[in-house]
Amino acid sequence: MSYPIQSMHHPLEQLPKKQANKNKAVETSFQEILQQQQDLKLSKHALQRLQEREIQIDQDSWRKISDKVREAKEKGITDSLVITGQAALLVSAKNNTVVTAMGIQEANSRIFTNINGTIIMNQ
Repeated sequence: MSYPIQSMHHPLEQLPKKQANKNKAVETSFQEILQQQQDLKLSKHALQRLQEREIQIDQDSWRKISDKVREAKEKGITDSLVITGQAALLVSAKNNTVVTAMGIQEANSRIFTNINGTIIMNQ
């Protein structure tokens, strides 16, 4: 008894055109979600502190901080203190969220607890 040989096709090639386009849209959304997960988020508290303390961090600096937090996370850091030239940020590397922020002068007199890593940014 012989069985017909079926050629292997990409799963999207077998779908009708409309369904193939839906899957492509889902794939794009997944990529966007993945990108969002890699970027730092600000908690309401951190955003309020940044505004109250008039701390300005430019987009390039945020990108660098995000990259360093990602590196720290890869090394097992879950909660870190990020020190920049103008601010100290408490960041949950576990969920990529800035928990709070303070000006660098204010941070000089503080004791930071519940962190297991520190990132010092040269700016």
